[in-house]
Amino acid sequence: MAMTMHCDIVSAEREIFSGRVTMVIATGTLGELGIMPGHAPLLTGIVPGPVRLKMDGGEEEVFFASGGFLEVQPGVVTVLADTALRADDLDEAEAAAAKDQAERELSDQAADFDFSVAAAQLAEAGARLRTLAELRKRRR
Repeated sequence: MAMTMHCDIVSAEREIFSGRVTMVIATGTLGELGIMPGHAPLLTGIVPGPVRLKMDGGEEEVFFASGGFLEVQPGVVTVLADTALRADDLDEAEAAAAKDQAERELSDQAADFDFSVAAAQLAEAGARLRTLAELRKRRR
């Protein structure tokens, strides 16, 4: 049996995952993070995108986090996100439509246009699509 640690993935609305894992993989604000049991304490921001959990049996689960924070404490990793979903629950058509809409808004800037909102919407839609691509890659 491999060494494990407890992991919680929590959104603003509810707890998405709570259980034992052998590794947590996410993209932090400074790059890719791989957290294994015994990792030094850490608090970092995470960017929108996939959060991968490796389980004790070797299987892997993929989640989407809209950004937020990752905290590592002895034996516990917590991912706190405004929005977090299991990758299986993402709607690819909806994410593609949101990306297209954000791109249109960026190109058709009106007087009441808010660049930062449109850019954030585009980044989140792109991150949802990357998470779905990651999930498809893992299933092959």
